[in-house]
Amino acid sequence: MPTLFYTIQVEFQDVRVQFQDWPPLKPNFPFGQLPVLEVDGEMIGQSVAIANHLAREFDLYGKTNMEKCRIDQVVGIIQDFIQSGVKVMFEKDEAKKAELKKVNEEEEFPRYLGFLEKFLQKNGNGYFVGSGFTLADIFVYDTAYNALKRVPTAIDKFPLLKAHYNKVGALPQIKAYVDARKPSDF
Repeated sequence: MPTLFYTIQVEFQDVRVQFQDWPPLKPNFPFGQLPVLEVDGEMIGQSVAIANHLAREFDLYGKTNMEKCRIDQVVGIIQDFIQSGVKVMFEKDEAKKAELKKVNEEEEFPRYLGFLEKFLQKNGNGYFVGSGFTLADIFVYDTAYNALKRVPTAIDKFPLLKAHYNKVGALPQIKAYVDARKPSDF
């Protein structure tokens, strides 16, 4: 999760694996998957575990147990949202893929984005959890960034979410990363 590293402004090595290079490398990684984070020689697998570890290390995981729970809720709904898009990406039958894409964009996007809008509204300060920036804000920003590449108007009907996206995207360290972001097959 490079956006998280850029947010906390900690130096790291961003190694990208191209699709054709992955098969011989796969057995060397925990769970045979990317991404991984290597810390002191230990490889940590699973993107949410990596993000949670970094958020705890750099104080972006909430101040109370309830705030941590709320962050977990936002991350969970983002994972569900991503999963709805993954079904479309990996569908091989083109007719079924077109139908799934339509349902995803017309029903799933508004449903999940509506959940996030309500979460922002309930917190009441432009952030998802607590009084400031947390892992939840990074997860939502990254997901919205990728969703907007597929559906440029995806967040237009969600004013709080759109304002949040613009606010997070304007942070100097995130803007610099996005402007220089490396393409990836994964």
